[in-house]
Amino acid sequence: MGTSAKQEMDRFWERNTRLNRPMSPHITIYGWSLPMMLSISHRGTGIALSAGVSLFSLAAVALPGDYASYLELIKSLSLGPALIYSAKFAIAFPFMFHTLNGIRHLTWDLGKGFKIPEVYQSGYIVLALTLLSAAGIAAL
Repeated sequence: MGTSAKQEMDRFWERNTRLNRPMSPHITIYGWSLPMMLSISHRGTGIALSAGVSLFSLAAVALPGDYASYLELIKSLSLGPALIYSAKFAIAFPFMFHTLNGIRHLTWDLGKGFKIPEVYQSGYIVLALTLLSAAGIAAL
C-alpha cells in the first residue's frame, strides 16, 4: 500500500525542518551564473533607463531656461576630459547593454540560441559589444 498525499507532504516538511532548509528557494541558494546576472542587469537597466528618461523629461518641462543654457552651464564648469568621458560612458553603457541584450532576447523569441553553450557565448558577445560600443560612443 502506498502513502497518501498528506503523509508524503508531512514527511517532506518534516525532513526540511530537520535539515534546516529554507521554506522556498532564495537567492543565496543559487550559484551566480552569467545568464542569471545578465537577466537581472537587463531588467535593472530597463528600469534605470525608464526612470532617467522620465526624470529628464520632467526636468525639461519644470526647470526654467532651455537646453542651450544648461549646456553652457556644463561647459563653464571646465570639467576635465577624463571626467566628461567617464560621464558619457556611464550614460552609454546601460543604453547599449539593454539594446544589445534586447536583440539577444529577440533571437531567443525566434527559437534560436537556447543550448547552454550558445547562451553563454551570446552573453559574452553582448558584454564585449557593450563595452566596445559604449567606449566608442563616449569617445564622440
